[in-house]
Amino acid sequence: MEASPSFFIHFFHQTDYNSFVKDATRILEKCNLCPRSCQVDRVRGEKGYCAIGNEILVAHYGPHFGEEPPISGMHGSGNIFFSSCNLRCVYCQNFQISHERAGESIAIDDLIEIFFTLQGMGLNNINLVSPTPYVPFIAKAIDRSKVKGIQIPFVYNSHAYETVDTLRMLDGLIDIYLPDFKYWNGDIALRLSHAQDYPSSAMRAILEMKRQVGNLVLKEGIAQKGILVRHLVLPSNLAGSKQVLGWIKKELGIETFVSLMAQYNPLYRAAEYPMLTRGIRQGEYDVLLAFLEEEGFENVFVQELESAPLFVPNFERNDPFG
Repeated sequence: MEASPSFFIHFFHQTDYNSFVKDATRILEKCNLCPRSCQVDRVRGEKGYCAIGNEILVAHYGPHFGEEPPISGMHGSGNIFFSSCNLRCVYCQNFQISHERAGESIAIDDLIEIFFTLQGMGLNNINLVSPTPYVPFIAKAIDRSKVKGIQIPFVYNSHAYETVDTLRMLDGLIDIYLPDFKYWNGDIALRLSHAQDYPSSAMRAILEMKRQVGNLVLKEGIAQKGILVRHLVLPSNLAGSKQVLGWIKKELGIETFVSLMAQYNPLYRAAEYPMLTRGIRQGEYDVLLAFLEEEGFENVFVQELESAPLFVPNFERNDPFG
C-alpha cells in the first residue's frame, strides 16, 4: 500500500518525499550524519569513523526490560541494537557491537519486518539503540511502516552525538527521544570518546529533540511521546554531572524526565585509564541525588549501585541480557 501525497506532506512539513529520499542519499554520498563529518561516500561503500558503508547492521532485537519504567513497563521495550557507533567510548559496555561491530547485514524491508515483529509481541514501543549511522535508512523504514499501519511509538535511543540536520530527518517520525548527555568537559570527551566537540554538539541535538517532541507524556505510566534525558555518572566526577544537570534545568526545565544512571562498569579498555578503573561510590551518587532534589527536579529515575552488573550484555548469546 502506497501513501497518498498528503501523507508525506503531513510528515515532512511540505517537503516532497522524493526530494527527502534524494537528500538522504546525498548525505551518505558525502556523509555528515554526525559532527565528525567524515565526508566519505558511503553509497559506494566507503567507510568513515563509524566503519559503516551502505548497509544496515543489526546485532540483536527483542523484548528488553532494562530501560526506565515508562519505556520498558511491564510488557517490555522492543529494542533493536544496531552495530557500530560514531562515539565509541573507551569504557563502553556494548563494546562487542559498538567497537567490534558484531551483527547481521539486513535490508530496509527486513528492518520493517522487525518493526512489525516487535509490535506483534505486544511490546510498548520500538526502541532504536545506537541508530545514528543509519538515520536515512531508519527514516525511510519508519515512514513505510507508518503507511502499513504500525501503531506503537518509536524511541530514538542515542548518545546525542549527531547533528541537528540529521535529527530533522526524523521530525514527525520519532515519538520519544532517549538521549544520553555524557560529558560537560570537552577535554574529557576527547580523551574518553575522541570527540572534543561532544558537549556543544549534544546540547544542540538535545534541544532539537525537545523541540520536536516536547516533554514526556505518559498514558497509564507508559511513555507515548516526549524526551527523557539520561546521564551516566562516572568516577571522580569525570562527566561533570552537576553542570550537565544544571544545563538540563536551565534549558529544558525541572519538569524534564531525567535518568541518573549508576551502572558504570570498568569494561572494555577502561583498565588503560586510571580514573576509570573503579565503579562509582555511593557518596558520589548521593551528592547528585541531593543536588537534583535541591534544584527542584520533578521526574527523576535512579539506580542502585549494586545493580550495575545486571546491565552488562553479552551479544554472543541469543539473549544478551539473559
